[in-house]
Amino acid sequence: MEINFSATEINLTANTAKREISGLIVPFNSPGYTSAGEVVFEKGAFGEITASKIKLLRDHDIAQPVGRMIQVSETAQGLEATFKLGSSTRAQDTLLEAAEGLKDGLSIGAKLDQWSEKDGVIYVSAATIKEVSVVTEPAFSEARIALVASATEPEQEKEILMAETNPVAETEVSVEAAEVKAAAVTPATQVFTAPRVNTNVTAGQYAMAQIKATQGDSDARDLVAALQVATVTENTGMVPPNYLKDIIGILDASRPFIDSIETAPLPASGLKIFTPKLGTLASVGLTAEGAEFTSTDTSVTFQEDTIVKFAGAGILNSEVIDRSDPSFLDLYLRELATSYAQKTDAYAAKIAAEAAAGSSGASIYAAIADGIADAYDVMRFTPNRLMVAPSGGTNGIDFAGLLGAVADGRPLFAAAAPQNAAGLISQGSTAGTVAGLNLVVDPNYTGDNANAKHALVYASAAMRFHESGTLEIRANIVSNGQIEIGIYGYVCAVNRYPAAFRKLSVA
Repeated sequence: MEINFSATEINLTANTAKREISGLIVPFNSPGYTSAGEVVFEKGAFGEITASKIKLLRDHDIAQPVGRMIQVSETAQGLEATFKLGSSTRAQDTLLEAAEGLKDGLSIGAKLDQWSEKDGVIYVSAATIKEVSVVTEPAFSEARIALVASATEPEQEKEILMAETNPVAETEVSVEAAEVKAAAVTPATQVFTAPRVNTNVTAGQYAMAQIKATQGDSDARDLVAALQVATVTENTGMVPPNYLKDIIGILDASRPFIDSIETAPLPASGLKIFTPKLGTLASVGLTAEGAEFTSTDTSVTFQEDTIVKFAGAGILNSEVIDRSDPSFLDLYLRELATSYAQKTDAYAAKIAAEAAAGSSGASIYAAIADGIADAYDVMRFTPNRLMVAPSGGTNGIDFAGLLGAVADGRPLFAAAAPQNAAGLISQGSTAGTVAGLNLVVDPNYTGDNANAKHALVYASAAMRFHESGTLEIRANIVSNGQIEIGIYGYVCAVNRYPAAFRKLSVA
């Protein structure tokens, strides 16, 4: 694993006459924060250093060498080093930028050889410096260039300048003497303060990284660390934040009922939600002169709703994972996420349908009008939704029935006849309005406890759907090498005004 580790408040000096820069490259006993977690280098951690083998780079880019270390010494504060810069334009620019304080940070790349962890902090007792870089802003404010020297100098000194530009075969650790955060590091791991991986990955690529990380792949561990994943006990799985949007985002259209009501995050803890509920209300009345005021005892109770979990998982053979593209995992996770979306949507809609009160009329339009009036009577404001199943609705009040509804031989709701004031349903789309209500066509709707798919008239505020802020993914490797992939989330449907949901029927 790699981290860029830079120091804090280090004076980097540039001698433009000698073409040298000097400064503290690593502070001792000073914490740094990297993508891997918090790291502290102990005094003596770097042992004997062969200065001539350490290159000076720009921004940890092996393709941009600008000089070589010519001197290094260990002080009580940390490692101090002097570097000789080459005569290239890039080296000259680096020298000038350091002298002018524009690019005056120092950052090391190192391999961690021995360390211990205490209270989430990694204490490094042995490490190998692979390179040092000049950076704009080090993780540690001490890691600054203290001296810049340039100009003319003996010809023999110029021979010291680095000539080789070929990258070393060994992976290098860029450790900026700055803030370092590290998470579970393994021997010979390399660390960088800034993530050196592309975090724009799919769910399948993330799951693949989880699996490879548990198998010792350092690049996969970099990705997992960069995504700020919390490691579960004994590395049996990882729980990424905010994966609900990443996975369910493309499936939002599969949850039309949930999208039509109020939504809110779940409380941080607990398995029930208690919502205050008004009982007897305070009242006033017409009072004669000198008569006693009207007095009514009020009451407030609580509605109790249970938080439930929706989860799904499958076990895949390691051969499928190892010998297939990550897109297979994308597809598998997408299937799980699709089922999660459909099941949670059907769950919420079923709760609404089971507790709904009935409204009826002599025709589809009359039943809808009656439902609007009845819902208004419950909540005292006008409902705004009409939910129907695509087909199979009770008394034919479904999407197909609305499209085919006629009055005096003319279609009632189709876009082909917009002059009909009853409503407008766009052809080729499930969007539209019916009697002033926004139409919600829900293929996930399974009806009430008798599986009767009544059309529902309601206001968005009649129900609130609480959902955990993350949809969590776990990838576990079991003893036989099979991979277990799973997702789960917690939800709670709070039916605030059950009678405001009106299930329609044609008398």
